[in-house]
Amino acid sequence: MLNVAIKAARAAGAIINRAALDVEAVRISQKQINDFVTEVDHASEQAIIETLLTAYPGHGILAEESGSQYGAKDSEFVWIIDPLDGTTNFIHGFPVYAVSIALSVRGKIEQAVVYDPSRNDLFTATKGRGAYLNERRIRVSKRTQLKDSLVSTGFPFRPGDNFQNYMRMMADVMPRTAGLRRPGAAALDLAYIAAGYCDGFFETGLSIWDVAAGSLLVTEAGGLIGNFTGEADFLDQGECLAGNPRIYGQLVSILGKYSKFASAGEKAGLRQAQATDAPEQAPATTTEAAVTPSATPDAPF
Repeated sequence: MLNVAIKAARAAGAIINRAALDVEAVRISQKQINDFVTEVDHASEQAIIETLLTAYPGHGILAEESGSQYGAKDSEFVWIIDPLDGTTNFIHGFPVYAVSIALSVRGKIEQAVVYDPSRNDLFTATKGRGAYLNERRIRVSKRTQLKDSLVSTGFPFRPGDNFQNYMRMMADVMPRTAGLRRPGAAALDLAYIAAGYCDGFFETGLSIWDVAAGSLLVTEAGGLIGNFTGEADFLDQGECLAGNPRIYGQLVSILGKYSKFASAGEKAGLRQAQATDAPEQAPATTTEAAVTPSATPDAPF
């Protein structure tokens, strides 16, 4: 099954690489503000689905662009596909994007492929058998302190995203790290955690196809992944936190209070802290006010 997924990912990657040679000619449409889809997404997805269903016609499909309209509807085997994670990067010629394919068996991720076509980097994992980059075994980093760690994230970009809440999370995390990065493709962010390139990752608003394959890469490489409160059942929850075990634990202690699953006490404490911060920004000059995010508390998650 992993070999079939690799074949599908490489077929999609070939389509993406051909289109990248003349990215300005690619037709683009908008699903909603700042959420783009291209003809390349659709062609890549079709190539993946065709490859998978040719080999396994009885399997189900859950894909970003076509949902579950292909494949068997009641199969215990479901392929979860993001044909081009990082579409916004792709249409700008910014070479950080990937194909993500995972196989869920009775609700558990058992096979994973994340393929970066611009670098020809193939990340793979099979449950219980480890994670690999181009057939070389990979492990999460060994860093133990957040101050020495590189942490990746994803900025909110859709209408309705809680931008102020994210700014507070970033302000809590950034000063404690060696650096915060926003590459723009969550599947690759998780693959980079597995390879030890980054030590931690957090993001809200992600869908299952963004994180399914990456989640298995992380755990098979010795890392941990869950929601902001550290619970492992996160795939459909819209928030994701990952890292090597030590950094993961430190990020949970910082970000847990921002989770929609935080306790009532934690949420109340966060609101109180926000209210305390608010008066400090009142005397800002007109110029400062233009660039300083409002500290007015938003509604909780």
